[in-house]
Amino acid sequence: MGTWQLVAVGLLMLLGLLGVLVPGAPGPPVVWSGVLWWSLTEKTAVAWWLLMGATALLLLNQTLKLLLPARHMKDSGVPWRTLYIGGTAGVAGFFVVPVLGAPLGFVAGVYGAERIRLGSHGAAWASTRTAMRAIGLGVLIELFACLLVVGAWTGAVISG
Repeated sequence: MGTWQLVAVGLLMLLGLLGVLVPGAPGPPVVWSGVLWWSLTEKTAVAWWLLMGATALLLLNQTLKLLLPARHMKDSGVPWRTLYIGGTAGVAGFFVVPVLGAPLGFVAGVYGAERIRLGSHGAAWASTRTAMRAIGLGVLIELFACLLVVGAWTGAVISG
């Protein structure tokens, strides 16, 4: 693989890492596609093993990203309906104020739903913080998995 292709794959993976932090952007698939591109070009045993490992890790990531925050939310008593309202408000916010509107809409939607459900400002804000921590945990899980994949790819490229 030529130098320019390695740089392009690295930039694609960097874009994937940034995509983890932007709501609605497909970070892990972009990182995986970088590994796929590199593996199809390299065609070595290390490349294929890295592709299989990245695939397994990113699939596990998707499972953990869904299960752990959901469990945290369930344990704290925040209902699914609140998350659906927050998600809908986040999507609407994304179109009203591109990119930044998604997290703002999510927070506003969760707070509004919890304020209606619980009645008091303090309890609604506590539920909103719990939801934000759960979503943050999901983002951290996804970022960690993508960083592991990018780190393994970097090690494989450096070792040659």
